[in-house]
Amino acid sequence: MVQRLPITKARINLGQLVRRAHVNKEYFILEKDGIPVAGIMDADELEDYLELRDPKIRQHIRKSHRAYRAGKTKPAEALLAEFKPRKEAKTKAARRQKA
Repeated sequence: MVQRLPITKARINLGQLVRRAHVNKEYFILEKDGIPVAGIMDADELEDYLELRDPKIRQHIRKSHRAYRAGKTKPAEALLAEFKPRKEAKTKAARRQKA
């Protein structure tokens, strides 16, 4: 949900707006004389947004998407199943060493 409000009103209620952005994932557009000049959003979402603007990250996402579309990926269950025997083997080896 995006809400627009004047900067003067935002200044008075800044703590509340920040809490709502963080807890409720709300967005606020701050306006000066009716013109949008800034926004408030949760810091985690902002970091994700900025990360997606990185050309290296975007290239990695495109490459991963092509691999997925070509069928070169595995379902998460299959990947986790590969790690389970390794984990069990390490656990057994650790038990033997302790004994």
